[in-house]
Amino acid sequence: MVQAVPLYLSEMAPAKHRGAVNQLFQFTTCMGILIANLINYKTDKIHKWGWRLSLGLATVPATLMFVGGLALPETPNSLVEQGRLEEAKRVLIKVRGTTNVDAEFADLIEASDAARAIKHPFRNLLQRKNRPQLVLGALGIPAFQQLTGMNSILFYAPILFQTLGFGSGASLISSVLTSGMLVLATLVSMALVDRFGRRAFFLEAGFEMFCYMIAVAITLAFKFGEGETLPKAIGWFLVVIICLFVFAYGRSWGPLGWLVPSELFPLETRSAGQSMVVCVNLLFTALIAQCFLVSLCHLKYGIFLLFAGLIFIMSSFIFFLLPETKRVPIEEVYLLWKDHWFWKKYVEDDDEKDIKKPTT
Repeated sequence: MVQAVPLYLSEMAPAKHRGAVNQLFQFTTCMGILIANLINYKTDKIHKWGWRLSLGLATVPATLMFVGGLALPETPNSLVEQGRLEEAKRVLIKVRGTTNVDAEFADLIEASDAARAIKHPFRNLLQRKNRPQLVLGALGIPAFQQLTGMNSILFYAPILFQTLGFGSGASLISSVLTSGMLVLATLVSMALVDRFGRRAFFLEAGFEMFCYMIAVAITLAFKFGEGETLPKAIGWFLVVIICLFVFAYGRSWGPLGWLVPSELFPLETRSAGQSMVVCVNLLFTALIAQCFLVSLCHLKYGIFLLFAGLIFIMSSFIFFLLPETKRVPIEEVYLLWKDHWFWKKYVEDDDEKDIKKPTT
């Protein structure tokens, strides 16, 4: 699902609304998590068989996804690749709501012709001309999405709620609160990302997240590891900081970590590129999950300073290397690299090599 859905939404959405439409993936995911947490909170009070009810209810969204998937049409991009041109144009007219789609349809055919010439998409992704997509979309953004420290915040939240006297329900309450903040943040991002752009959300939220990590580290530096219960005032302060951090992440690296990579790859490497996005994302998720507790024991409050440093690095990465993709048709995103101060040398050098190749 994490591979197919972002690509499907990006290919079906019109360029001016692609950000909002693509983030439906993040919104429905966060909404599902929130509903699941609320169900768990209620069924936890049912003795003995509550967990069975909670687990059984998971079949409802799974069934809806299966039935809904059967009714979904193929994307115009996919249909063109399959040679079903008339059907592709019908679907494109339907999803755009206008018959004036000739220019976009011509771009799809041109991109499909280029894709058919590629026999090894993974090998092609490693070529010099695709270096921007490889570095930004396939490696950098999905890795940095997990290195924001979001998982560390979610791990520490239940401890704070226990400190504030919520007892055994602290874990569920913190899950409901953080998932609710993610839903709210995603709605904000959906409403504004196509107006202000991807870079603005990355950079503004990155600054906030950096400050919040520093605040958590400084606060815990005075009490961490002393074996004392945190005063309630400090506990509530940290809860507010955590909620603000989750809100910043939920409107930036959370949804944009899936949106932006799905926009960057040309058709000939799109499936291979999205496969790498998912692979890198899950790899770093596993690494953070395995290393966080050990790092927390050794670095103590310093782990939050480490994440603050990583947020500074990833924000600089976005500032210097990512061009703005808002309202750019997905088949024309490759043109952005030719005007970028850093990436144009890779694209132009490759174009020059193609021109110099002798014809046979």
